[in-house]
Amino acid sequence: MKTWPLAAVGLTACLCISAVLLASATGSHAETQVQMNQDACAVFAQADGELNAVYRRILAEYPTAPQFTDKLKNAQRAWVAFRDAHLEAVYPAPDKQAEYGSAYPLCRCVALAELTRVRVEELKGWLNGVPEGEVCRGSIRPRATHN
Repeated sequence: MKTWPLAAVGLTACLCISAVLLASATGSHAETQVQMNQDACAVFAQADGELNAVYRRILAEYPTAPQFTDKLKNAQRAWVAFRDAHLEAVYPAPDKQAEYGSAYPLCRCVALAELTRVRVEELKGWLNGVPEGEVCRGSIRPRATHN
C-alpha cells in the first residue's frame, strides 16, 4: 500500500476540491472523467488566453519603454519555466497517468488555471496603474486621474 506524505494528501484534497468547484463554477455537467478533464482544460485554455491578451496589451501600452518590455519578456519566460517546474514538483512521477490516475489531466489543468489566474492579476498592475505618489511603483505607471 502506498503511503502519502501529509502535504501531498492536503494538496490532492485541495486540487480535488478545486476540481469540484471548477465544475460547479463553469456549469459543467460532465458525467465522465474524460468530460471533466476536457472541461478543466478548457478553463485553463481560457485563463491562458486572458494571460496572453493582458501580456500583449502591456507590451502595446509601453512601446517607449524597451528596457521594461525586454525585462518583462524575460520575467514572463521565467514565470512559464516556474509554472512548469512547480507542476513537476506537485506531480513528480515520470508516468503521471499510471501514478495519479485518470484524474491527472483534470488536476493538471486545475493547477495550471489557478497559477495562470494569479499571474494575470499580477500583470494587470501594469494596465491598472497605481495611485499617484506611490513611491515603490517601479515601472508601473500612475493611474490616470479622471475629473
